[in-house]
Amino acid sequence: MKTLVCIDDTDNLETRGTGALASMMIEQIEKNGWGRCSYITRHQLYFHPDIPYTSHNSAMCFEISHDRKIFHELKKFAVDFLEKEAAEGSDPGLCIAGHSDIKDAKRLMEYGIRAKKEILKKEIAYKTAEELGVYLSEHGGTGGGVIGALAGVGLRLSGNDGRIKGKMYLSMPGSVLTVDQIIENSDIDKVQSLEGIILESHEKVRMGEKVKAVYLDYSKVLLVYPLLNEKTKLQEWNTCIKEQLKKY
Repeated sequence: MKTLVCIDDTDNLETRGTGALASMMIEQIEKNGWGRCSYITRHQLYFHPDIPYTSHNSAMCFEISHDRKIFHELKKFAVDFLEKEAAEGSDPGLCIAGHSDIKDAKRLMEYGIRAKKEILKKEIAYKTAEELGVYLSEHGGTGGGVIGALAGVGLRLSGNDGRIKGKMYLSMPGSVLTVDQIIENSDIDKVQSLEGIILESHEKVRMGEKVKAVYLDYSKVLLVYPLLNEKTKLQEWNTCIKEQLKKY
C-alpha cells in the first residue's frame, strides 16, 4: 500500500528544521526495511500574524510504499520519533494517511487549499481527519502543528503543490544541458516552462545557482523561464530562481 506521512511545526530557531526531521524518518524507515520512501515535498501554508510558525509556516510530506501489515508499526514509529526528536517549545503535528483508507480525497485536498489562504483551528483539523479516516495527532506544545500536517497530506494528494526538498546538483552554475541530459542524470520527470510548455528532449537549459524542482501533475518537475542572452541576443531557457518558485 501507499501511505502519506506529513509533519509540521517540529522545530525552533535553534534546532534542525522540519525537513531535516522528515529526512531522518525516511532514513530510519528504509534502514529498517519497512518500505520505500519518496522525496519530500514542502507545502507552503498561510502567512498571517495570528499563525505561529518558526520561519516559513510550511509542512513536510513524503510517501511510503509498504506492506499493509506493518501500517500500525509505522504509525508507532512516527509517533515515537516525533516525541523524541521534536524541539522544545515546538507544537508538532503528525498526519498519516493510507491512500486506500481516505474516505473523501477531494475533501482532504480542499482542506489543504484552505490552509494556504485562511486561518484554521485545530478542532477543524481533528474533525476533518476523523470524518475522512485519517490519523492525526499532536506531540507537544499547543499541538497546532496538526493543522499543517493534515493540510500537507491534502496538498500532496492533490498532485499540484509543493517544492521538492533539497537542491539538485546537475552541473556547475552557468552550464547548459539538454532536457535529455537533465532527465538521464536525475529523477526529474519533465522540464516545463512557467507557462506550462513542456520542453522537448533536444532543448537546452542553463543551470542557475540553486536548482530546485516542484511537484506538479504528480511529477517531479524542473521549471524554467526564458531570458535574453545579452551576447547572442537570443532567448535561452534558464532554471527558475527562488522568487519564481515561492508560489509553489
